[in-house]
Amino acid sequence: MSVRELVVLGTASQVPTRHRNHNGYLLRWDGEGILFDPGEGTQRQMLRAGVAAHDLHRICVTHFHGDHSLGLAGVIQRINLDRVPHEISAHYPRSGQKFFDRLRYATAYRETAPLTEAPVDADGDLASSKTYTLQARKLSHPVESYGYRLVEPDGRRMLPKRLAAHGISGADVGRIQRAGALGGVALDDVSEVRRGQRFAFVMDTRLCDGVYALAQGCDLLVIESTFLDEDVRLAVDHGHLTAGQAATVARDAGVRHLVLTHFSQRYSEPAEFERQARAAGFEGELTVAHDLQRVPVPKRR
Repeated sequence: MSVRELVVLGTASQVPTRHRNHNGYLLRWDGEGILFDPGEGTQRQMLRAGVAAHDLHRICVTHFHGDHSLGLAGVIQRINLDRVPHEISAHYPRSGQKFFDRLRYATAYRETAPLTEAPVDADGDLASSKTYTLQARKLSHPVESYGYRLVEPDGRRMLPKRLAAHGISGADVGRIQRAGALGGVALDDVSEVRRGQRFAFVMDTRLCDGVYALAQGCDLLVIESTFLDEDVRLAVDHGHLTAGQAATVARDAGVRHLVLTHFSQRYSEPAEFERQARAAGFEGELTVAHDLQRVPVPKRR
């Protein structure tokens, strides 16, 4: 059975705390694993969460600040140590190529696994598979930063009552799905569009067009909320979001499940992030993330 879930490996911003590791997030999506922003300590957090190097198929780095990328060296070396047989693609801002190179070859090791570098330098589609298209949108941060979005292609949902009304059953159901029509009955007459699922990952950024584009219509949105609303000036100055801002984006974008993360070490009470997110008017599912948590992608409507 296919699994679609977020595995939270770390939730701290800038520096780890006693209870929060640096960033790290694994999205399991139908047999593929996409690792986002592996900060320092990600390799150990993967071990604790039961995530193996063989589970990885893509690595997506939003930007090259240390809390989002220092774990790359260890993760890449582990991929090679474990001799992962399949190709792994790495996406990151092209402007940070020198940082990626330094992290990839931070120390001596034997390269045994295929790692394809696929840097990002513009908004748009990055890759496609049968079950998703991976997209990028530029964000607003002191260094170049991109957010990522997965979009599943729309499908069809067959409607049993309409099928029965037209006398279509058994193997004929498959035939009309493949051909688009059967005996004068169109596929649209017995089915409806099944909207594909959407996931977005938004890290360090101020409010900008890219944030809204990434969040639009998401079933699961993972978004930074480094600061509480009373520190909004700090958020703007340093290129971050507050809990209320993140929740407002989710509210306006029609997000079903909002995951707040990337918390400043200045705050010790996570419940306040939830309170401010609700005060902003977000009424969907809400998770204030903690390390080693698993968050399922909501079931299709």
